[in-house]
Amino acid sequence: MQIGYKLASEAFGPQELIRQAVRAEQAGFDFVEMSDHYHPWLEVQGHSCFTWSALGAIAAKTSTLGLATGVTCPSVRYHPAIIAQAAATLALISDGRFTLGVGAGERLNEHVVGQGFPSVRGRHERLREALEIIRLLWQGGYQSYEGRHLQLEDARVWDLPDTPPVIAVAASGRSSAATAAELGDGLFATEPKSSIVAHYREAGGQGPRYAEVPMAWASDEEQAVRAAKETSRWAVTGWKVMSELPNPVNFDAATVWVEEQHIRQQFSVGPDPEPHLAKAKAYVEAGFDHIVLQNAGPDPDGFLDFCQGGFVDRVRALG
Repeated sequence: MQIGYKLASEAFGPQELIRQAVRAEQAGFDFVEMSDHYHPWLEVQGHSCFTWSALGAIAAKTSTLGLATGVTCPSVRYHPAIIAQAAATLALISDGRFTLGVGAGERLNEHVVGQGFPSVRGRHERLREALEIIRLLWQGGYQSYEGRHLQLEDARVWDLPDTPPVIAVAASGRSSAATAAELGDGLFATEPKSSIVAHYREAGGQGPRYAEVPMAWASDEEQAVRAAKETSRWAVTGWKVMSELPNPVNFDAATVWVEEQHIRQQFSVGPDPEPHLAKAKAYVEAGFDHIVLQNAGPDPDGFLDFCQGGFVDRVRALG
């Protein structure tokens, strides 16, 4: 069982994210996981730095902390050849501490390059092709690829680690879990559904299983609820909405209906460790073994102190 800390690139600037990562290592976390966005979810969040630069700086300022993208889309805003090179470089810089988390993407980030955003089927076809290209380039030498959606012409990644990074593929159902088993080394999910893990294992998947646990820590329960509603209410909209809206202003409009009761249903809230532990336990019982604590509360340092004070060890003991 490994415990991770979510670095919210939409909520904090790059220097603050680097500082939080260093604190997370000191607090006893095994790894940090960082979202890879072009836009924040909501205007009020106000940030969205280039994740790969921040992760490189974190690698240089830490010594044991694992690093992961959670997740990047390697097939629209980026070409997979670029991600293959970026991930290989980060694996070298971090001495093998990097995990490449990938997914099919959201319109929020991918539409910005002016190529539109594919249908659900189209984006998953592109993800498969992207994974095949990344694997091909990590074999070394000059490589070419002709896919339905993506092409590669006579490309080579020159700086490769001896052992390629683990690839954890985001999944929400049988088909995507099968892709994670076939073309990835691990699984990534955001819901405590044992069926996702079961589909992954049925398809032959045997790697690490990452999951994000939504929580909002604060010294006062009402303060935690208010903070989560202000900055993280997008999380209650569901994936059909989250993957399709193009800009933060659209998420602002789509979440005007969210009330405190909806936040309490989505997040564990407040200073008491028991609700947070119960929330994490649901993911452990669903079969996940890399548990990412995703704090939507207003005080990251207070949360890190809370984790260092024994909470991380209690979550780890669940496994």
